Amino acid sequence: MTSPTQITHPCAGCGANVEFAPGTTVLRCPYCGSEQRIAAPARQVMEHSYDAFLAKPRVAAVAPHQFACPGCGARTESDALSKSCQFCGTGLVADTGSDPQVAPEAVVPFAVDRGKSREELKKWVKSRWFAPNRLKKVSEAESMKSTYLPHWTFDADTVSDYTGMRGEHYYVTETYTENGQTKTRQVRKTRWYSASGRVARDFDDILITATGHVPGKRLEDLEPWPLHQAVAFEPSYVAGHHSLRYDTEPEAGLETAKGKMAEVIEQDCRDDIGGDEQRVHSVDTTYADVTFKLMLLPVWIGCYLFGGKTYQVLINGVTGEVQGDRPYSPVKITIAVLAALAVIAAIVWIYLANK
Repeated sequence: MTSPTQITHPCAGCGANVEFAPGTTVLRCPYCGSEQRIAAPARQVMEHSYDAFLAKPRVAAVAPHQFACPGCGARTESDALSKSCQFCGTGLVADTGSDPQVAPEAVVPFAVDRGKSREELKKWVKSRWFAPNRLKKVSEAESMKSTYLPHWTFDADTVSDYTGMRGEHYYVTETYTENGQTKTRQVRKTRWYSASGRVARDFDDILITATGHVPGKRLEDLEPWPLHQAVAFEPSYVAGHHSLRYDTEPEAGLETAKGKMAEVIEQDCRDDIGGDEQRVHSVDTTYADVTFKLMLLPVWIGCYLFGGKTYQVLINGVTGEVQGDRPYSPVKITIAVLAALAVIAAIVWIYLANK
């Protein structure tokens, strides 16, 4: 299989490859500082028919991209869409036009640069409770890389038929004896009635992680993403940054998306049932006009060493939200527990003394 050709972005000043500068609309040379403005996308971000995708023939295996570095001439293979040459650091971008995989439709460009990522990491480190004091000296994750991670978005129009029960509260007066005295109280009970109906909802941009190289839960913790800032994919936006191919196929992505939709649909069913309580027994959902697209989202990915152990950290490349692993100080935790026990003991002593 022929690998896609390579796209280069040579600097008009010195000939080196330029890189996308986060937070701007320019390509900047890392050597001479010369800048080239990125032209506004000539097309709008489009949704693609899922049924049309299923009708296309599929490939059994995808060949790695072959890169030829214009800086040092090194030839390498990689599954990345864009990367830096491991020998001289020159930015390399694959041409996805002939790639058998689904091509990226949109990209949310980096807004947080390396300097800002350091600041956000430093604030995150200082805000960690029960962290060792030495951790606060960590100001930059080692091997921090600006990386575009693939995500699927799915749209669908849904109609759901449900069955369930509606619970309505009522109160009865109950007589009881306490300390030899007869008293009454109101006791809440529930009457249940059968319920069924139909609800409809249109879903837009259900976001699903399309890579298994980064923990999905950790990526979800970086949300929300400003998807409205997405622009039609243009290789210039990934120049000088790492970009991953997807390894979660659209079929698996849609099943995950349906799981997210199901949670919303169940709540719609409960709202439709009404009453004071609801039980949903079954939901039969029909999906129509299913569309999808592949979107690249910006994440700073790095790791830092502490106490001989490696910890991973992720930073949202637009909002600066930080999520990651962190060490705990056994000494601080022990002191906190002892302090809490001392407070509880003091409260108990005061209570007993007063009694």
